[in-house]
Amino acid sequence: MITRDEAFELVEEKVSNVNLRKHMWSTEACLRALASRFSGDADLWGLAGLLHDVSYEDAESAGDMMLHAEWGAKITEEKGLPKEAVHAIRAHAGGVALESDLDKVLFAVDPLTGLIVAAALMHPDKLAGLQTKSVLKRFKDKRFAAGADRDQIRTCSEFGMELEEFVSICLEAMRGIRDELGL
Repeated sequence: MITRDEAFELVEEKVSNVNLRKHMWSTEACLRALASRFSGDADLWGLAGLLHDVSYEDAESAGDMMLHAEWGAKITEEKGLPKEAVHAIRAHAGGVALESDLDKVLFAVDPLTGLIVAAALMHPDKLAGLQTKSVLKRFKDKRFAAGADRDQIRTCSEFGMELEEFVSICLEAMRGIRDELGL
């Protein structure tokens, strides 16, 4: 299996946009935090989160964003990422059926990290002072961080989590890497 260090190097090689990298680190942190809730392997789940957008910039250059999931899955499979994580990467953009808990959690976490970052940027103490209730208030305002698909985030109910708990776990996970995120 690809190591975290190897995955990090791959991200550095393939992703030049610093904010996209931070999104990938955030997704990794959230998935690691959520893995135990589903008897998942935190290292494997973290790698899926870290690598899920590894081909985003390539697909953006090609003009077809749906390709990023397929290309990312191919790259990570070639690097030795286990099939469960490869499938989650392939499925996270919505073009392939969500089957496993990892698929479903990655799908829901992906837009949530953006909402949390946007809310943190509005808070005077950034992530350190941001509370779940503030994120939930921003969640209700569809104009705020409009790119964060609320319906996709709400799919947390499909794997048995209430929205408040889901947001709280991800917020705490991201707070744990706030220095790396600059928040």
